[in-house]
Amino acid sequence: MKIDSLRDLYVEQLKDLYSAENQILKALPRMADRASRPELKAAFQEHEQVTREQVRRLEQVFDDLGERPSGHHCKGMEGLLKEGDEILKMQADPDVLDAGLITSAQRVEHYEIAGYGTVRTFARQLGLDNQAEILQRTLDEEGSTDERLNGIAERMVNPDAMR
Repeated sequence: MKIDSLRDLYVEQLKDLYSAENQILKALPRMADRASRPELKAAFQEHEQVTREQVRRLEQVFDDLGERPSGHHCKGMEGLLKEGDEILKMQADPDVLDAGLITSAQRVEHYEIAGYGTVRTFARQLGLDNQAEILQRTLDEEGSTDERLNGIAERMVNPDAMR
């Protein structure tokens, strides 16, 4: 694909995020299944529902742009999720496994935060204020998820994994 403008780059980055979110939707149930802490299991299950809404919002943005969301595969997310699969396959103490799941999930969240921050900024610069607001909502959710995971790790999982 030839990219000649900021709008072209914006659309390409949105496609990357759309692919990433759909890959995450496949991974979250596996992560929830392996989590031993009820709080962590619930965080993964709730984030799956939030992610479904984020995909819907991205589809709305694509509709507004007159573009299709398909045609791109996010290799960055694929790599992060492959690393997460390695953790899922580990035979480990439940608390240590939960700490590993949180590590993997936070890497995913940080990737998304970087991506959504970028496309939100592009939308603002392109004068697409409604889209910028939609993307900011998702960015806020990703930040909240990261904070929630950090709290679970610091309050419960990491101290117990040290034993």
